[in-house]
Amino acid sequence: MVQKKRRILPALPKLNFVAKNSQKAGLPPGSMVYVGKARQGDSVISAFDYNEQKLEFFEKLNPDNLSFCENPDTVTWVNVDGIHDTAVIDKVCEQFGIHPLTREDIVNTSLRPKIEEYDDYYFVVMKMIYLYEETGQILIEQVSFVLGKKYVITFQEQFGDVFQSVRDRIRQEGSRLRKRKSDYLLYALMDIILSHYFIVLETLEGKIENLEEKLYEHAGTDILQEIQVMKKELIYLRRAVFPLREVINQIVRGDGRMISHKIQVYYRDLYDHIYQVTETVETFRDLLSGLHDLYLTEVSNRMNEIMKVLTIISTIFMPLTFIAGIYGMNFDDMPETHFKWGYPIVWGVMVIIAIAMIFYFRNKKWL
Repeated sequence: MVQKKRRILPALPKLNFVAKNSQKAGLPPGSMVYVGKARQGDSVISAFDYNEQKLEFFEKLNPDNLSFCENPDTVTWVNVDGIHDTAVIDKVCEQFGIHPLTREDIVNTSLRPKIEEYDDYYFVVMKMIYLYEETGQILIEQVSFVLGKKYVITFQEQFGDVFQSVRDRIRQEGSRLRKRKSDYLLYALMDIILSHYFIVLETLEGKIENLEEKLYEHAGTDILQEIQVMKKELIYLRRAVFPLREVINQIVRGDGRMISHKIQVYYRDLYDHIYQVTETVETFRDLLSGLHDLYLTEVSNRMNEIMKVLTIISTIFMPLTFIAGIYGMNFDDMPETHFKWGYPIVWGVMVIIAIAMIFYFRNKKWL
């Protein structure tokens, strides 16, 4: 199968979540209003229907015909690329009996990660974060999961994701995914998202090291701009990761109704990964704050060095200016004004004074 080509999301959208949600002002609860970046094109629905013995893959499905999902002997993964078409999302949700409040949240891309429990499904929201290899941009996309007893539905903002390895494992006969139920499929999808968090953090770590090296070489304003950009990136990472701890904790402490106790051990492993990611994000924030302070210190030190040199130069010229001022006064009766060697002697005295002061400053380690 040909690898999907990603369309680039803006790496760091502006913090205008309040402005986005204001579009729903005055509407009744459950109203489906797409909150997010304007999109073009149609939503695309694909699905895997599988168990240990059989596998079927469906492309470009009609949202009105998902009857194969009713097979009690298989696990179904329905993926929807593009949530801007609320009519398509509504039809898909109608097929699975998803609550109107969940439908409203699916098309709202400004949500923080969360989990909601309903009678016959779980609704989970995560942020998918990965790198665009050509530019090194950090891409952030919201993914919504609906977990039922026999199915998982993923709703993505656009075409392209990090789930290719999960698809490959589903196609592999005898794989653990083919033997497990939908709760394990949800774990696999969440785990691959978290794995890409580590890839992003590894890249950020390299950028911070490069910034530190540049800072010691030359503390320019471009470095300050890079520090501010990375701080903003970490704000988005923190916003995407920190709520996940409560999400996974709620799954682990669940009653086993939708996620069996046998599978909860895998989610405990996810919790450990999330804790590691959050610690790393906090460490990077501290490092960037330290780099910012170091930048200010370096700038201050450079300014002090410049002021010290200028002060020393001014100090050296003060006695020279005094001598030149004395001998520049227009009085005929001044001594040595008509002396033949007066001019070179004055020059010699001034040079000797300047050299003596320079040696004195060096001896005091001011230079």
